[in-house]
This record gives sequence, structure tokens and C-alpha cells, in this order.
Amino acid sequence: MKLLPLCASFVALLAACSGPSKEEKAQAQADTPADTVATTTAPIQLPEPYASKSVTKRSKVIGWPAGRTPTVPAGFTITKYADSFDSPRWLYVTPNGDVLVAEANTVPTTVKKKVAAALGLDPSKSLKPTSANRITLLRDADKDGKPEVRETFLTGLNQPLGMLVLGNYFYVANTDGVVRYAYQPGQTKITGPGQKILDLPAGGYNNHWTRNLLASADGSKIYVSVGSGSNVGEHGMENEKRRANVLEINPDGSGERIYAAGLRNPVGMDWAPGTTTLWTAVNERDELGDELVPDYLTSVRPGAFYGWPYAYFGNHEDPRRKGEQPELVKKTVVPDVALGPHTASLGLAFYDQQGFPAKYQNGAFIGQHGSWNRSSFSGYKVVFVPFRNGRPAGQMEDFVTGFVANEADKEVYGRPVGITVLPDGALLVADDAGNTLWRVSATKGS
Repeated sequence: MKLLPLCASFVALLAACSGPSKEEKAQAQADTPADTVATTTAPIQLPEPYASKSVTKRSKVIGWPAGRTPTVPAGFTITKYADSFDSPRWLYVTPNGDVLVAEANTVPTTVKKKVAAALGLDPSKSLKPTSANRITLLRDADKDGKPEVRETFLTGLNQPLGMLVLGNYFYVANTDGVVRYAYQPGQTKITGPGQKILDLPAGGYNNHWTRNLLASADGSKIYVSVGSGSNVGEHGMENEKRRANVLEINPDGSGERIYAAGLRNPVGMDWAPGTTTLWTAVNERDELGDELVPDYLTSVRPGAFYGWPYAYFGNHEDPRRKGEQPELVKKTVVPDVALGPHTASLGLAFYDQQGFPAKYQNGAFIGQHGSWNRSSFSGYKVVFVPFRNGRPAGQMEDFVTGFVANEADKEVYGRPVGITVLPDGALLVADDAGNTLWRVSATKGS
């Protein structure tokens, strides 16, 4: 399918796609002093680049012992919803309440990595010889918190992640494009042919192969997240075309435009309840030290630029791209909420049900897959950011923990990533390394 021409560059994007009022707002945030970044929740102090050594510390996944579960706050209960998956990375709830699970993982592209995968030498279990490349359907028809129907919904995919039901179509975001299939509510398997409506640049640095989907409230637009192909543009920006962006398309794949740029790896996307504001969880860059760069949760402004690869967290210039794009550095929007460095913040779901206590309603849950570029483990948990009137309104706090088994031995039980809210008000967490889905519910009477 022939796509409409894109803006020729980030500069052209900002000039052509941003209205004056948004430009002024972006500039106002970019003018924040470099040593203090004002977030919605609290100001943070950022160290200088290379203030600490860049460390590689990969976790060793040992799996969940019988009877052990992650930990949740008082007033909540966590149970195993389903297991025996093959890298269950992402979740989607269909309009009729079925849960779809995208099973996919990083696959090796070099001889060295292929050998490591074949011999099982990656202790974090991120790298495997093959990817399941399927979507599994779960149905809890009797509403007892345990699915009694489990079907293979769709196969023959290419590292799928994002899923979407829109009209009479089911959409899936493979790493190399968006495909749609004819769909009827309640069907448990898709056997008909798919139509590829959008080509996407495939692969990417570490786990930047993931592509997510989100529809506008009226169904007129689909938003597609595409992570960068590198850490910080080290292979040249020619290799980053249409990457590190949120793209906007029509439901038939036409009308593509860059909705927002400079987002290194925006994976989780969701709408803040009661608003028309898109939010995303962004996995930031590596190898600047223990405390750089914070991953973040941010509202996404149409036409805005968020820094990658030239700047981070506002107009902090990356020394590896120094002097290359000073005007873009000045225009870099400061993200709303810092989520900690190297946490691999990927999953995102706003709580839009009533089952949890009032403090959690309309707030954001973020799945942090866990660090590899930090001397101490960070992430490996689900965190919560409270919202009020569509804006962050308090400090980030831990919500689902207990994934780290023994940091001294680098051992973890699993790694949380995708998150969704079930129609009954429970929170569902995909643990792709533990091959398990965890269900969190509010304890009755709490």
C-alpha cells in the first residue's frame, strides 16, 4: 500500500504538524533549567553523563517455585490466572471480555546470538532460538477469575505485540507491519487471510521489535508505536526513518503521519480516562551511567519532539550526539513522570473500573520489565502513578513486587511487562519470563 509522504525531517515535522500554541508550550518546558527537571510528581536531579560507570548486569530467570506468587499491597490478592505460555508479552481484552495473549520474544540475528540462544546462554530468557509468534485466547465465561476456555486464536505471525478490535476487523502489529483480519465478536479462532495495511521497519536494538496499537475513541484513527532501531542512533539516522515515533493512520492504513517523535521506545499506550490525551511509557537510552536516563510516563502532544537521540528529559544534550541538532534539543518536551533509570518501563494501563479502592481509580499502572544496564537491579515490578482530573497527582509507588529472588546471585522469578484491566475490575499482568499471567483483585471487604 502506497503511503502518503511523511514530513521530511524532525524539524519539518515540528514546523508543519505543530500549532503555535503547542510549540510555545513545548518551548516553555524545554526552557526548564538543565540541572533540575520539573515533573508533575516531583522535581528530580539528574547527574552528569558518565558520573558512574556503565554496568552490564543481566538477571537469571529461575522460574516460580510451587506456591510462590508476586507480592501485592494489603487489601489485594494475587493469583495465577494462567500459565504454560511461551513468552506471554502483551495482553488485550476484546469487547466481549475475552483475553488475548500475544506470545513473542527477541530472536537472534547474528551468528554469536544464534549460538547463545541455541545453547540457552541468555540467563534472562529474553533471547530464544525462535519466537512462538501466536496469539492465545482465554475466556472466563463463569466469571470465577479462572479461564475455562483456552484456544489458539491466531498463528503465522511475525513477532506480534499490539492487538486491536475495531469495527469488523481484528488488527495485530507484527514487527514488520500492521495486519487486519475479518472478525466477528466472540469468535475463538481466526482462520481467514489477513491484509497487511501498513509496512513497518523491522527489528531493533534489544527488544525494540515491539509495535503497539491504540484506537481513538471514535475509531477514526489508529496509533502505532515504533521503537528506535538502536540505542542512540549509532548506526546513522538513515536507519531510523519512521522509528522512535508514534505514528497515526486511518483504519485502512492510509493517511500515515508522525503523531509525535523522539520517543526512543514507546511501547505501552493508553488514554487517560475522561480525556482525549494519549499517554505512553517510554524505555529510555543506555550506557550513560547508573542513574541515566530515567524511563518515563508522558502525555503525548501531537507534533511534539521528545528528544531521542539528541537530548533526554528536556534539553539535556546527549554527549554522543553533541552539537548535531541544537534546535531540536531546545524544542525537546520534558516528560511528565520519571519512572527510574533502566527499569525497562513497557506496559501501561489506566485503571478505568471500580473494583479497586478510590485512590487507584483513573490512575496508571506500569509494567517494568527490569534492568540490565545498572549495578543494582531496578524495575522487575509493577508501579502505580495516581491521577486526578487526567493528570498525575502523586508519587509513583510499588504495586506488584517480589519478582527478584536473590539479587546477590542475580536471580529473579520472572519479569512483568504487559498489563490490562479486566471487565470485573481485576488487573492482569503478563510475566513473559515466568510464562505466567497474574491476576490482582481487591480483597472483599477491604
